[in-house]
Amino acid sequence: AFAPGFFSLLASRSLTGMPHGAYFGVAALVAASMVPPHRRGQAIGRVMLGLTVAALIGNPLATGLGQWLGWRAAFAAVGTIGIITLIMLNKFVPHQEDQPVSSARQELGALRRGQVWFTLGIGAIGFGGLFAVFSYIAPTLTQVTGLGESWVPIALAVMGAGMIAGNIAGGWLADRALVKSIGGVLVWTMLVLAIFPWMAGNTWTMMLDIFLIGTGLALGPVLQIRLMDVAADAQTLAASLNHSAFNMANALGAWLGGVAITAGYGWTSTGWVGATPARAGLLLFGLALLHMRRMDTVSGAA
Repeated sequence: AFAPGFFSLLASRSLTGMPHGAYFGVAALVAASMVPPHRRGQAIGRVMLGLTVAALIGNPLATGLGQWLGWRAAFAAVGTIGIITLIMLNKFVPHQEDQPVSSARQELGALRRGQVWFTLGIGAIGFGGLFAVFSYIAPTLTQVTGLGESWVPIALAVMGAGMIAGNIAGGWLADRALVKSIGGVLVWTMLVLAIFPWMAGNTWTMMLDIFLIGTGLALGPVLQIRLMDVAADAQTLAASLNHSAFNMANALGAWLGGVAITAGYGWTSTGWVGATPARAGLLLFGLALLHMRRMDTVSGAA
C-alpha cells in the first residue's frame, strides 16, 4: 500500500505471494488433524472452499474499492484482513503441542517418492484445462455467445458457483473412494471441456457448461489427500507443493489457450485445448496406478 513506485510494488507483490503454498498446505494438515480420518477430505475441501469464496467475492470487492478510493486502499484493506486473520487463527485454532517435528532433510525426502511426483504432475497438468477456458471467458461471451460485457461478472459468478460445488464434492469423494475419484474427476473434466465449443453459442448452454467446468475444482481436495497419504513423514512439503502444482496448471492452461487463439482457432478452441491437459493428466494417473501396483508387488515379494 505504501509502495513508492512500480518496481517496489512488484517486489512486495512477489514477497506476499511466497507464503501462499505453505499457508494452504499447513492449513490442510491442521484441518485434517481436527477431524476423524474418514472425514479428512471434507475438512480439506472446506479449507479450499475458503479460497474459492474469497476469490469469488474478494476480487470484485477489491476492484470496486480500488476504483472508489484508489489502488492503495485496496492493498491496505487486504493487509488489514491479513492482520485480522492472524488474530483469529491464534484465538480459534486449537494449539496442538504434541505434533511431530520434522527436519528439512526429512521433508525433502518426499521428493524421492515416485507417487508424490505422479500426484503433483496430475495436478500441474491435468488441472490446466479449467484455466484455459477461465482465462478467456470474457471475449468468448462477447464474441461468440453475443452477450454484452455486463454478462461477464455473471458468468464468472456461475463458474465460481461451480468451483464451490466442486470443492464440496471433491472432499466428499476423497473420503469415499480416493484413488478412483482422481480418475473420475479427470474424465469428467475432459468431457465438459470437450463439449465447450458446442455449448458456447447459446446463453443457457454456455452458463451450464462453465458451471460444470468449474466443478473440476473437485480435483483439489482429492489430490491433497492423496499427497498426504503418499508423502509418509514428509507431509508438510508435499501438502504445500500441491498448491504450487495448481499454480503451474493455471499458467499452463492460460498459455495453451492463448496459443490456440493466436493461431487462429477461435475463442472456443480453449475447450478442446483444455481437454488435452486433462487427457495428459489421465495418462499420468494410469502410469501412477501401474507404478503403485509394481511397488506393491515388490513389497509383497520382499
